[in-house]
Amino acid sequence: MSLSKSNTAAIDINDQPGHLIRRAHQIAVSVFHETLGRDVTPVQYAAMRVLQDKPGIDQITLAQQVALDTSSAADIAARLETKGLITRKMLARGQRELRLTTAGEDLLAEMVPAMAQMQDTLLGSLSEKERVDFMALLRKFVTVNNEKSRAPMRA
Repeated sequence: MSLSKSNTAAIDINDQPGHLIRRAHQIAVSVFHETLGRDVTPVQYAAMRVLQDKPGIDQITLAQQVALDTSSAADIAARLETKGLITRKMLARGQRELRLTTAGEDLLAEMVPAMAQMQDTLLGSLSEKERVDFMALLRKFVTVNNEKSRAPMRA
């Protein structure tokens, strides 16, 4: 069913979940960079956190864990390797094993207080109950819609 011009004029973009999610992402990225600088991007941080928890995984597994396509994961891994934050070792099966370097581990440890500050900045205007509810609803939204992503997350 197509909407007439008069019907579309009644649609407020601030009532559209996609628009609000995009805005929330813009805000989160902005607060990340204001808090932590621009040496590491939010996606690079996520990749490093996965590698901290699962050292030695390959790039395909990293892509699945961070919900990226494999070419983006390979690019992120290459950038982190160039920064000296991870190592990539070629495995016999043609995949690359990824591990944090000591510098990568140290950087993540240094980021902990700033990440806590960032979370407080993002959620600070919400009550404790609202924070819990917001995070629960956000997790539910992401989980039930995971397969709709072009790069679904795999546990």
